[in-house]
Formats: sequence, C-alpha cells, structure tokens
Amino acid sequence: MRKLITISACILSGYLHAQVKYSNDDFLQIVKGERDAHIGKILHKVQSASFNYDVKYYNCHWNVDPAVNYISGSIATYFTPTQAAFDSIIFNLTNALTVDSVIYHNAPLTFNHTVDLLSIAFPSVIPINSLDSITVYYQGVPANTGFGSFIQDAHNGTPIIWTLSEPYGASDWWPCKNGLTDKADSIDIFVNTPAAYNVASNGILASVTPNGSNKIYHWKHRYPIATYLICFSVTNYVKYSNWVPFGNDTLEVVNLVYPEDSASAASQTGAIVSMIQLYDSLFGIYPFQNEKYGHAEFGWGGGMEHQTMTFVSGFGFELIAHELGHHWFGDKVTCGSWEDIWINEGFATYLSGLCYEHLVPGIWLPFKQDKINYITSQPNGSVRCVDTTSVNRIFNGRLSYAKGAMILHQLRWVIGDSAFFAALNNYLTDVNTAYGFARTSDLKSHFEASSGQNLTWYFDDWFTGEGFPSYQINWSQSGSTVDITVNQTQSDLSVPFFELPLPIKFMHNSQDTIIRLNNTFSGQSFSINIPFTINAVTFDPDDWIISNSNTIVTGIAENKLKNQIEIYPNPANTSVTICYDKTNSTDVNVAVTDATGKLITNKLFTGTKLILDVSAYESGIYFIKVTDGNKVVTRSFSKE
Repeated sequence: MRKLITISACILSGYLHAQVKYSNDDFLQIVKGERDAHIGKILHKVQSASFNYDVKYYNCHWNVDPAVNYISGSIATYFTPTQAAFDSIIFNLTNALTVDSVIYHNAPLTFNHTVDLLSIAFPSVIPINSLDSITVYYQGVPANTGFGSFIQDAHNGTPIIWTLSEPYGASDWWPCKNGLTDKADSIDIFVNTPAAYNVASNGILASVTPNGSNKIYHWKHRYPIATYLICFSVTNYVKYSNWVPFGNDTLEVVNLVYPEDSASAASQTGAIVSMIQLYDSLFGIYPFQNEKYGHAEFGWGGGMEHQTMTFVSGFGFELIAHELGHHWFGDKVTCGSWEDIWINEGFATYLSGLCYEHLVPGIWLPFKQDKINYITSQPNGSVRCVDTTSVNRIFNGRLSYAKGAMILHQLRWVIGDSAFFAALNNYLTDVNTAYGFARTSDLKSHFEASSGQNLTWYFDDWFTGEGFPSYQINWSQSGSTVDITVNQTQSDLSVPFFELPLPIKFMHNSQDTIIRLNNTFSGQSFSINIPFTINAVTFDPDDWIISNSNTIVTGIAENKLKNQIEIYPNPANTSVTICYDKTNSTDVNVAVTDATGKLITNKLFTGTKLILDVSAYESGIYFIKVTDGNKVVTRSFSKE
C-alpha cells in the first residue's frame, strides 16, 4: 500500500497542482456550514435520557416522500440493561412527533411522552445484561429547530429530504438515545419512498424492493455508530462510483449526486482515491472497509461526516479531504464530550492539511500560514470547549478547527514524526477507544507512551491554556560562534510561558542550517557553532510554531535595554506610561501593534517618559516595540 501511495501521489501531483485552487475561504466555508447547520440542535435533551441501558441495534423503518415535510415509521431498539432493577426505558423524542404505539413482546405498552422524552414502563424487571427489544411507532412533522435536523427542500425544481443530527438533533426526527456515551453495534435502515427517487444512507445497499408505486431501500451497517451519525437523504440522485485499490481488494466510493451536477462532481471526486490511500498509509486501513465510502449531495453549505455516507454541498478538494478524515477521527473514534470536539474537528482540519502536504505540496505552506494567522487574529481562547451549550463555541473555526489542527502539527514538531504517527495509530486501534468514544486524556496518554515524555505541560499550555507566544530573537556572531538570546511575551495571561523547541534558520547565500533551540524560559541565552558567515536569519521557516509578532535583531545588548524600560499600569484602562532612559542622543521610536501584528500607533520618544492614550483601544493584548538605534525590545500589555 505504501508503494501504491507513492505511485498515486506522483501521478496525481501534476494534475492536482493544476486542478486544486486553494483559498482559505474554502476552510472558512466548511466551518460556517457545519456551525450554522448545527444551530438549533444544541438542546441538552440527553441530560434527561436514561443511561442505564446499552443500545445494541436499531431496526429503522421510515416512510417519506421528499415532496412532503412528513415522516412516519417504526424503530425497534435492541438493548441490554446495565443496571439492576431495570423496569423502564427512556428515549429522546421531540414532542412535535406523535407516538402511535409502543410494542413489547407483541403486546402494547403504556407510555408517557412529555418534554421531548419518551418514557416507557415494562411489565416486569428486565435482568441486567440480558438482550431485549422494544418497538416505537410514530409519525408527524419534525420540529423546525433553527436550521433543522430534518429538512424538506428542493434542488433544480426537484424535492429532497435530508437529515442532519449533530449534536443532539436525531431526536427531532426519530426516537433514539442521544449523546456521546453509547454507540449502536449495528443498524438496518428501510426507507419507503416514491419510485422516482433514490435513497442515500449508512452502510451498504442490501436491496431495493418494489412496493406498489414506491420502492423500499434497505441499507445495512455492521459497525458501531454514534446516534448523530445515522442519516438518510431522498431525491432523484444519479449514481456513479470511484474505486480505491487495497492490495488485492477494492473499496467502492458511491457518489449520489444531483443530475444537474453529475458532470462537475465526476470531474472532482477522483481525488478521493489518493486521499483514502494516503490516510490508509498514515493511520491504518479505512475503518469501514467491509462496506463502502460515499458522498451524497445535499442542500446545506459545507458537509457532514455521516458514517460511510458523507453529505456534501460540493466536491472541493479540502471539503472532501476534511469529511473523509472524520471517518478515522470522529466516526471510528468519536469525541466523548463536546468539550473535546477538537479531536473530531481539529483532526479533520489537519488531515486536509496532510493531503496538501503529500498530494499538493505547493499548498502546504499557505495552508499552515493561514491557520496560524487565523489563530493569532485574537489573543485568547482555548482549544478546550468551555461552553458546550453554545454551537458557536463548539464549532468555533479559530479554536476547535484551526488551533486544534495546529496544536497537533506543533506537537508533531515537539515529539517527532515517528512518535507522532505511532501515537495516532495506537489511539485508533486501542480497544478502549476504537469504534468507541475518547477524551483528550486518552489521546494524551498515547502521545506520552510513544514519545516517552510527560506532556502535561504541553496540554496545559495548548489545550487548556489560552493565547500564543511572541518571540524576540537577538543574535550576534563572532567567528563561528553565534550567541542567541530568546525573549518571549504571551498574548494571554493564562499561560506564563510557552515552553517549546524553536526552529531558527541561519543562512549565507547557498548555505543554510536550521538549529533547534530548547527554549524553557524568557531571556534564555544559547551559544552555538555556525561554520559560515551569517547574512540572514529566519524564525520558524516551516511554520511549526503557533506564534505571531516575532522579531529578529542582530547584535543587541538586550538585557541592558530591558533593565532600562518600565511599562505601567499593566493591565491598562485609559493610558499606559512608558519610562525609558535613552542610551544616546538619537530619537527612540515606539510602535504599538495588536495581537495580529497590525500597527496601532507609531511615536517618537524624546524624553524619559511617554504616556500613550489607550482609552479607544479594544480589549486585548498589545505589543510595544521600542527601537533605540540598533537596540530593540518588545514588551506587552493588556487593555481591559
């Protein structure tokens, strides 16, 4: 497979360079589409559902006509009690739908359907760990939850119905167990719909059976699946397939697209072949290889990684790579809390970047630069989702997606490729997480095991902590000896110092070398040997480090200057006073920039004290750069 990847990458490299038009707007559209699609579905219905049973299997029968906003059907849930004295069961189900009956062992049961919960009492206690089942018959018009979990719409004049359930929207259209604690071991889905239409769903299409003027599509899936990843879509799809070789076998990629878009889709989905092969070489074989991968076109911006059948609004390179990446990170291993959504979305974003690195390398550097600029456009915010009641916070593009991706990339630099990819493979195959749920602590333990390092400091700084560092690199050369001093300021006070190995590139015409400095405190000095005369220095030339507003100065007596400058108050409200004794008669320049590097003001310092009016500044972190001849120092202050 690794040889096949190399061959495919070489064949496609020229093609993709010509075909892939990169823009960071593509990434922002993915984020916006996913965030907006989830608005209205964040209600914590899961909190009141019962957790005292384990779902084993769902048998779903649905009747839908895409021309009519309506659903009816039945759900047979097979379960095992996980606690003693189990004499009732609770499902999540919106009150907008009507429960017609509940059948248990061929007999009807009474039920209570209130506050979006369906409660059912059994005639007797069901023993712990024993397999049993219950069937709910229901119908109605699913609730309109903002952007909806069940959408009836049209494309080119043809009706369509699709579902979209993340995070808690499944219960808007079927009785189920919401949440991130339980996966059904398998599902069967039967959709009865007018014969003019086609159905997309999870797993493989087992049969299409005539039913009068209708057809019944039977999709079956035999892998564990989280509730929010169960789906269907119905319209006049046309089908074509791409095929991915796996040794002596192949994986079918089923594409169900609108007839009016079939030509443009077919010209783009071929890239999926090398993407799947790449992910296979890096992270192990496609997790659902016994069935299929698929795309189904739908009418919302962005995409949704429904297990084995991704819903997409288009077929751009980055969107396809992002949603495919979720099938390893998000579907096979699913975040165990929305607090840890980054181990879904950060990974999918980074995997799309890896597609650029390996398949379209000319775009890899712009991809990283755009993500770092986006992350550092604001001074604060943690990757850990601190408000799981807010869709905008859960699906925050800067933090959950971009910063989540780049703290992975940065950790790859810290521990090295071998340990990084070994950790991810072990994480994906760990019996405690594979086809189940994981938290950030699970991922951290695998990075620690593969690297042999305690990485608490890293996750404290970059997962829980907020902000990013800015570096002031001061260097001088005497013969072959190069002296370097590294100072650091932080954009947010939650992290007193970001401890990282720093890559610095020294150059002279055709000669260059990258030195790795293990920076453990601000003001740290290093002495290294460089066997050529340096005429240029670059900090982090390959964009491994999440940082901004960095400066590099030659031949600076930095410590002397630093002792001569004082800034107060800090934090500031209306003004900042800068006290400084000049070392010569020349004017001193004082420049103030925000956390993005944008120049706010530029003044001359002619005396020993300068008062800056900051009353109109927005709250955040600002940097003061003082230049005195060939001496430069950068300090930071926060505006309240």
